[in-house]
Amino acid sequence: MESAVETAACAASRRTPRPRADALRNRERIVTAAREMFVEFGPDVPLDEVARRAGVGNATLYRNFPDRAALIHEVVLAVTSRTTDRLEEAVEAEADPFAALSRFVHAAADERIGALCPMLSGGFDTDHPELLSERRRLEEAVEGLVERAKSAGRLRTDIAVGDVLVALSQLTRPLPGIACLHIDRFTHRHLQLFLDGLESPARSELPGSAATLEDLRAGA
Repeated sequence: MESAVETAACAASRRTPRPRADALRNRERIVTAAREMFVEFGPDVPLDEVARRAGVGNATLYRNFPDRAALIHEVVLAVTSRTTDRLEEAVEAEADPFAALSRFVHAAADERIGALCPMLSGGFDTDHPELLSERRRLEEAVEGLVERAKSAGRLRTDIAVGDVLVALSQLTRPLPGIACLHIDRFTHRHLQLFLDGLESPARSELPGSAATLEDLRAGA
């Protein structure tokens, strides 16, 4: 016989229907379109244009995301989560930790991880629990891979995870509205130059000290 708690839980689940598949698809299309347009034109792109690219009406967009901040939140969350997924895929695909790191860095560029930078300004809540959780998941995954590459003697010893994250965010940061076509091929060329500089043995002495996660958080 069901307890009162179980009965109440069942009743609550019946009162809260799951989103329909088409509603979920519309939401995903909106986030994908917003991500593309934020990269191309910056986070202030008109939301009407986002709805148009997603192939939905304005009412559908605002039903899912009542304001720009809500949409930016979802885009940042999605990009961060997908980037961590790409790292996990790289680790599974490559036995050599430096090869996995290289694969991840290029995959992160394809995810437009650098496009998050201009979104994290103004009144955006960077301390939202969801975002903090995903950010820490990414940071810890990158830190673990960096340490494995160093332990294997494949990564120079005078750098830390913060160096990788800073360079990744800077080298993959798009310039909204840039007229240069096929900019991605330049991004990947420059990332490869960066990766060549990370490989052991080191070819030069770096100024300053290695950047840790604590350094990045202190400067946030």
